[in-house]
Amino acid sequence: MKPEHEQPIQLVGGVITVSSSRDSQTDTSGKAIKEYFIQNNIPLGYYGIVTDNIGAIRAELIQALQECNFVVVNGGTGLTHDDCTIEAISPILEKKIDGFGELFRIKSYEEIGTSAMLSRAIAGISGRKAIFCIPGSTGAVSLAMKTFIIPEIRHILSHANR
Repeated sequence: MKPEHEQPIQLVGGVITVSSSRDSQTDTSGKAIKEYFIQNNIPLGYYGIVTDNIGAIRAELIQALQECNFVVVNGGTGLTHDDCTIEAISPILEKKIDGFGELFRIKSYEEIGTSAMLSRAIAGISGRKAIFCIPGSTGAVSLAMKTFIIPEIRHILSHANR
């Protein structure tokens, strides 16, 4: 789709931080995502912090999707025993954007080396809305937001809403 074919969609973004240890004062990754929204004139429709629990993550996402047309979920994408963001979100995705995770890992590899393979970052569409699941480090958030999400969100939503 050429940029001139993008629909004039009003973007409203949501942020969900998955963490058992962060709160609104210590959530540097959530703050970074919100700052990218501000810099790009994207209204914040939802912000929440939820523990590493599949049911809690899904409930938070469903709530966010009532207010937003895209949501960035950060944290809980790794391999530890309590990382369950991918397990919570994957079944909700009607269409997966496989290229997002693939490209995210390629760019991460360029920055952090082979440990990038531990990232299970994913994205997809549910109910004509976009969902991105990214690692919770501020470096990963910055990479995802500036390289992929902000430049492509209107394009993605234009396709999802055709």
